[in-house]
Amino acid sequence: MYAAQTERKRTEHSVVGYLTGAMSFAVASAPAMADTKKDAVSATLPEQTVTGRSGFKTDAASGGKFTAPLLDTPKSVTVIPAEVLQDTASATLTEALRTVPGIAFGAGEGGNPVGDRPFIRGYDAQASTFLDGLRDIGAQSREMFNVESVEVIKGPSGAYEGRGAAGGAINIVTKTPKLEHFTEGTLSVGNAAYKRVTADGNYQIGEHAAFRLNAMAHDAAVAGRDVTSFSRWGIAPSIAFGLGTPTRATLSYYHLQSNDTPDTGIPYNNGTFNRRTDGRPQLFGPGDGAPVNVDRSVYYGLSRDFRRDRADMGTLSLEHDVSSALKLRNTTRVARTSQDTIWTQPDDSQGNIYYGMVWRRTNSRYSVANTVANQTEATGKFDTGGFKHSYAAGLEFSRERSRNDTYAVATGSNRCPNGIGAAGGYNCTDLFNPNPSDLWAGGIKLNNNPAETTVRTQSAYVFDTIELSPRWQVNGGLRFDRYSASATTSANAQGVRSSFSRDDNLLNYQLGLVFKPAQNGSIYVAYGTSSTPSGSVAGQGADTSALTPDRSGNRGDVLAPEKNRAYELGTKWNVLDSKLALTAAVFRIETTNARIVLQDGTAAMAGNKRVDGFELGWSGALTNRWQVFGGYTYLKSELRNNGGAGAAFGGTNGTAFPNTPKNSFSLWTTYQPMPKLTLGGGAYYVSKVWGSTNPANPKWVPAYWRFDAMAAYRVDKHTTLQLNVQNVFDKVYFNQAYASHYASLAPGRTAILTLGIRY
Repeated sequence: MYAAQTERKRTEHSVVGYLTGAMSFAVASAPAMADTKKDAVSATLPEQTVTGRSGFKTDAASGGKFTAPLLDTPKSVTVIPAEVLQDTASATLTEALRTVPGIAFGAGEGGNPVGDRPFIRGYDAQASTFLDGLRDIGAQSREMFNVESVEVIKGPSGAYEGRGAAGGAINIVTKTPKLEHFTEGTLSVGNAAYKRVTADGNYQIGEHAAFRLNAMAHDAAVAGRDVTSFSRWGIAPSIAFGLGTPTRATLSYYHLQSNDTPDTGIPYNNGTFNRRTDGRPQLFGPGDGAPVNVDRSVYYGLSRDFRRDRADMGTLSLEHDVSSALKLRNTTRVARTSQDTIWTQPDDSQGNIYYGMVWRRTNSRYSVANTVANQTEATGKFDTGGFKHSYAAGLEFSRERSRNDTYAVATGSNRCPNGIGAAGGYNCTDLFNPNPSDLWAGGIKLNNNPAETTVRTQSAYVFDTIELSPRWQVNGGLRFDRYSASATTSANAQGVRSSFSRDDNLLNYQLGLVFKPAQNGSIYVAYGTSSTPSGSVAGQGADTSALTPDRSGNRGDVLAPEKNRAYELGTKWNVLDSKLALTAAVFRIETTNARIVLQDGTAAMAGNKRVDGFELGWSGALTNRWQVFGGYTYLKSELRNNGGAGAAFGGTNGTAFPNTPKNSFSLWTTYQPMPKLTLGGGAYYVSKVWGSTNPANPKWVPAYWRFDAMAAYRVDKHTTLQLNVQNVFDKVYFNQAYASHYASLAPGRTAILTLGIRY
C-alpha cells in the first residue's frame, strides 16, 4: 500500500515537472517565434474588435438559444468571465461557482458518484451541467484550465436544456483557437503543498487556420485537513479551419485524469442513538444534528482510500454562414468518463460518537459513462409583418449509457461491538484521534456485478425574440423531447437481474414579455417549465425518480415525470456608460407532482414543493480602475407535501429544502491604485444549510462568512505576479451538508503565489 502511494506521488511529481519543463521551453521559444512571424501575422490578420465584455461584465451568452442580449433576456443568467476565474484563482467548477449566490453544494453518498453536485435555487443540477451546449452527464470534478467562462442559467430551463434543470443549469464554455499567436503559462505554489502549472498556446496556421493547446498539472493537499490530497493532469488540443471565412470547422479533444485521496468529513452529532450495554462510558448526550465538535484536521479514513477519475471527450463543430441573416452549426461529441473510488465515511447512525467512537462506513464505486450526442442548429434574423425576429431552431440526438459497479469491502458491524483498535479490525476508530495508518486487514474485491442504465433522447426546439416596437419585445421558446430510458439492476443473491424501461414525451416552454423604458434597461415578466422523468440522471447522480425499485419496492418506471414551473419578474440595467450591469428579480418555482412515498409505503406523483425568492446581481466597472462581481439571493423553500411512510407521513411537511440556504451573498472586487498593481478581495456569506430536515433526525451546518484577498503586479509586458489568499481569517466552516452521516469541511487559509508569463 505504502509502495503504491510512493509510486503515485512519484508519478504526480514527474507530471508536474514535465509540464513545467514544457512550459519553460514554450515560453523561452515564444519571443523568437513572435519576432519571426510578426510581419506575417500583421499581414494576414484582419482587424479584430473585441465585443461582449467590459471587465467583469458580459453582454451575451454563448449559445444560439439566447436570441437576445442578456439585457433583454427575460431570465436570470449569470456569466462568470475568464477575468473572474483568473483573479479568484478558481481551479475547479466548485471554486468558480462560489462567486454566484443561490448555489449550494451536495455530494455523493449512499453509492452516488463523487463530484460536482451544485444545487441551484434549491434543486439538484448535477445532471444539468453542459459543456458548450451539450449535456455533460459523467460524474467528475470539473477543471477550469480549458474554460473561457461559466454560464449559470437560473429557474426551470426545460426549453433551453431538456430534461431536468428544475432550478437551473450550468453551461461551461471552453477555449477555442483564434487567428493570433500567443503563448502563456502559469506556475503556482502555495501552502498545503500546493503546486499547479498551466500552459496555453495558440498558433495561427496560414491565413484561416489555428491550433491551440491547453495543458495543466495540479498537486495539492488541503489546508487544515490531514491526509486528503488532490492530484490531476489534463490536456486539451484543438484545431480550427476556415476562421474568418463563411465555413468553419473545429476539432477538439479533452483529457482529464485525477488520482486523489478523498476527504472523509466530520460526523453529525445525531439526535438519537442506541445505548451500549458493555459498560463503555458515555462522553456526552444526543445532539441537534450539527457536526460534532472535533479538531478540523481529524481524518477518519484509511490509507486504503482512493479516488481515480478520468474524462475523455472528442468534439467536431461545423459552422456555415449561409448569409448575414442565417448561420448553420452542427456539433458532434463522443465522451467517456470513469470513476473508481473507495472512501470512508464517519458513520453516526448508531450513536457511536457519544461513546467516543466512529464506525468507518465504506462507500465505493466503479463506474463508466459513455455519451454520443449530435446537435444541429440554425440561428438568424428576419422581418415579417413589421416585426423583427431573432430566432434559433435545432435538433438534438443523444445516447447516454452507464455501468455502475461497487467493491465488496468488509467493515464489520456499524455498532462497533468490539470497540476501537485491533479487536474490531480497525473498522471503528477514536472520535478525537483517528489513525489513518491503522493496519486495517479487511478484504477489498470488485463485485463484477454492475447495474446498467441507457438514456436515448431525440429533441427539437425553437426560440424567437420578436421586437414589437422599440419598447416592447416578446421572447418565447418551445422544446419537445422524446425520452427513452432503460435500466438493468445488479444480479440479486439468486443471480437474477431485473430490467425496467419507460418512454416519455416531454414538452416544455418559456415565455417572456420585455418592456424597455430606456435603451439601457429592461423590465420583464416570464414563465417557464421543466420536466424530470424517471432515470433522468442516467445512473450518474442522486436520482429521486430512479427507474429501478427503491428499498420499499416502489418502481419508477410506472411513474410520470415530475413537472416544474416558474414565475419571474425582473429588471436589468446597464449603467455608467454600459460598463456596469445591475439585475434584480423575484421568482417562484413550484413542483406540483413530485415523487413521494404515501402513508401505506407506496409511491405516487403527489408531492408538492415550492421556492419563493429574490436576487440582486452586479457585474462590471464602477470606474476605470474598480471592478465588481457578485450578488445576493434570498430563498424561502418549503416542502408542502413530502409524504413519508407510516407514522412519519407528513413529518417533513412545512420544512425547508435540503441544500438551500435562505440567504447567500457574494462580492468579488478589484481596484488598480496604479497601472501595474491590482488589489482585490472577496466576501462570501451562506446562511444555515440543512442536510436533512427530518424533524426526528435533522442534519445541518451553520452559517459562515469567508473572506479572500488578492494582489497582482505586472512586472513587465510579459510577466505578472499574483498572490491569492483564500479564507484569509482561517474560518472553520462546512461547505457541504450530506443527508445522512457527515458534513464536509472547507479548506483553511490557503495562500497561492502565481507567476504568469505571456508572449
